[in-house]
Amino acid sequence: MTKKLITYELDREVALVGLNRPEKRNCLNPEVFEQLHQAVLRAGAEAKCGVIFGHGTNFSAGLDLAWAAENWQGGRSQRLPFPTIHALNEMARGAIPWVAAVHGATVGGGLELAASAHVRVADESAFFGMPEGTRGIFVGGGGSVRIQRLLGTARMTDLMLTGRTLKAEEAERYNLLQYIVPSGQALAKATELARRVSQNAPLSNFAIINSLPRIQDMAYEDGLFVERLVAEYTRSTDSIDRLRSFLDKTAPRLPSPG
Repeated sequence: MTKKLITYELDREVALVGLNRPEKRNCLNPEVFEQLHQAVLRAGAEAKCGVIFGHGTNFSAGLDLAWAAENWQGGRSQRLPFPTIHALNEMARGAIPWVAAVHGATVGGGLELAASAHVRVADESAFFGMPEGTRGIFVGGGGSVRIQRLLGTARMTDLMLTGRTLKAEEAERYNLLQYIVPSGQALAKATELARRVSQNAPLSNFAIINSLPRIQDMAYEDGLFVERLVAEYTRSTDSIDRLRSFLDKTAPRLPSPG
């Protein structure tokens, strides 16, 4: 029987997806990523927002080095393609927004996973690193694209070359995080934010998470053109209903998420 390395719970319109290898600090291997991919696809089909978190005392300490040492004999994995990119791409540019709730070690592939979410919440126990340089490897879960865009090239290079780790306060200052909460409260805060996000128009959520990162890559005029196309695409009867409820003051008042 395949061990349940990923847990899944649908809480109303929010999918709660948990890394479930606490005894291994939620380290990542192909089996974890295969189960994660299925959970992300399921969430996209039945939820309006997802939350990714880690069971135990860590979010994820990254690549399962024991697995890598055994399977990378001769310098190359014997199980190609490594399914990392499929799960993380489906999260980053899939059907619904994702909120990451991180605590403890959020390192290497764990940080790549957190960077695939659209909003990141950390508690005060969280620490972040990219130790690939000291391990003789390179990022392989989209980190050179997603983490570099958050941190910038110089800071990511520093983390990878020196093995430096960042505390939550530093990570927020360096643009890795949007929220810091007291220890033990990251999942509750992430779920609160996910419930709020799930109240948005689904088409708007889809446009935000899929258009903004692509527009960032475009030339100035191209970005403005695509923005206009997406703005037209997202208009719907739902848009009109929401605008009217705001204007006639029947829309629910939402508290500040800060």
